[in-house]
Amino acid sequence: MRFVSFHDEGGQVLPGFLTHAGSHVVNVFAAGGPPWAAGLPRTLQAWVDIGLADLAQRLGDTAFPEASQIPVSRVRLAAPLPRPGKIVGAAFNFHDALKERDMKPPETPVIFVKSGRTVIGPDDPVRLQPDVGNVTYEAELGVVIGRQALRVSRDDAMTHVAGYLIVNDVSASDMVRADKGFVRGKNQPTFCPVGPWLVTPDEIADPHDVKIALHLDDVLRQNGSTADLVFDIPALIAFISTQMPLDPGDIIATGTPAGVAVSHSPPAWLQPGSRMSVSLPGLGTLHNPIVEAHSL
Repeated sequence: MRFVSFHDEGGQVLPGFLTHAGSHVVNVFAAGGPPWAAGLPRTLQAWVDIGLADLAQRLGDTAFPEASQIPVSRVRLAAPLPRPGKIVGAAFNFHDALKERDMKPPETPVIFVKSGRTVIGPDDPVRLQPDVGNVTYEAELGVVIGRQALRVSRDDAMTHVAGYLIVNDVSASDMVRADKGFVRGKNQPTFCPVGPWLVTPDEIADPHDVKIALHLDDVLRQNGSTADLVFDIPALIAFISTQMPLDPGDIIATGTPAGVAVSHSPPAWLQPGSRMSVSLPGLGTLHNPIVEAHSL
């Protein structure tokens, strides 16, 4: 099932899901719907806490009235999880990207943390501060944690996955280089577009064989596959869970393939007026414009 968060007519962000055809968002709280669904919590984070697999089964078995189904073209989507507790990123985790930079694979995962407050949703603008130079896109597969993972084994790791979504790990390269660390460069406001929806694992045949494509102003800049991961998803979950608890709703950004801004000639740094589109089959396409920080 594809879960979403969307803005209702009053501006409130509500959780919902897409119909099987993907043409409509189902508002489970609409009048005339089943009482049990209307009584659900009103955030997707709370639905993750409940357990998305069981909830998806029950929602899929329930008939919702036509009045509860809104054409996707009329819906403004939000980030599926507008305020996750944290995003844990994996750096240097694609063989093609390492080859592009003439680097050897790390012996253990290299990770960093992004604040949940960096998250924005589909079509929300990435805002560039005038003193933050050389900012790059990084298209990634995001893994959403469904239940707490703490010192879990590789064999048990995938049982902690609630679903997948697209992450664009926007990064201020100059800051990362100057600091020799990731904190500032990864945590600027609006630097984590995610969406457009959260897809349950049963909808993705193999998360280790998903194509990743990023276009910047209609030019293909990244074209990779999760088949090229250095550390796969179970390895990342197992390792990260030895460093910190992974809580329901946390997101692991699994790394980005070759083709980030600095690798092009001239470099394809993000500029106000540009537009990014990240596509992963089965996970949709995530669009975000680039604007100056003071723009409306």
